[in-house]
Amino acid sequence: MDTRNQLSRRRILTGAALGGAASLAKAQIDSRSQPQLLRKPFKPADGTAERNYFLYVPSGFYTETGREWPVILFLHGNGQRGNAQSDLDNTLKHGPLQEAWIQGRNLPFLIIQPQLPWFNRRRPTNNAPAPQRNLEGPPPKRSRYERSTDPMVRKETGEPPRWAERGTLDEGWDLIEKDLLTMISDTLADFPGDANRVYCTGLSYGGFGTWYMAQTYPERFAAVGPLCGAGDFKKMKPIVDAKLPIWIQTGGRDPVVPVEHVLASARALEAAGHPEVRMTVHEDLNHDVWTRVYEGDDLYNWLLRQRRP
Repeated sequence: MDTRNQLSRRRILTGAALGGAASLAKAQIDSRSQPQLLRKPFKPADGTAERNYFLYVPSGFYTETGREWPVILFLHGNGQRGNAQSDLDNTLKHGPLQEAWIQGRNLPFLIIQPQLPWFNRRRPTNNAPAPQRNLEGPPPKRSRYERSTDPMVRKETGEPPRWAERGTLDEGWDLIEKDLLTMISDTLADFPGDANRVYCTGLSYGGFGTWYMAQTYPERFAAVGPLCGAGDFKKMKPIVDAKLPIWIQTGGRDPVVPVEHVLASARALEAAGHPEVRMTVHEDLNHDVWTRVYEGDDLYNWLLRQRRP
């Protein structure tokens, strides 16, 4: 005997098969109201081979006419680099698309997610498989680092950060900054998104990339949220002049990017005249603060409150 769901599905299919315009139209609307993850091709500015990036289209984008949707540019960490073709799914391991696409959360943003090339770095051989969206059951568990057992103390390194001279990490997001700007422009033109609500956030290498984009193109963003990354201490004035809202977050026990260096970025920004430096130190966490931050609501809600004048 057919269940109620099976009967309902059979009626929809029968109506479509018989040319029932109303049923077919409803099925199409329902489909277009669901979130989509698009692979967008682009030709890199450096003339290398074509690459792809992800563009997440939120639920209701095609059916809620007249609504202007905010845009997030997300910059991943060092471990998610790749060829932006067969490797692109690796970028789904962490960040807003882990939440919106893999976990199935309803995040009301267009989300741009590119992939940083390997450049001259050695590709790891033990990379974990990319997560997959599960439509038939519960979402997969989020990957997490082990909680640190180190005490909650500050350990001054006494050494300048290794990125101090250059202002950002080597072989980082600054090498494809033109491509990132093009992705934003194309998204605003083709979908469109809200040009006054474009945000940038990223983790680790992407945290440094977020600082770099904020310091280099502050007029492009309504707010930025760098995680476990630091900025160029000497180039804080552009953020101040643009009155760019920023929420800096890092781990108090981070052995990769010492908390003192991130705090130094916040202090330099405040010393340059920024009126509202927002800083959160997750004292109980090491390098992985992003799982907690992106699986929560606070950062997304804060971003949605920011708009360029």
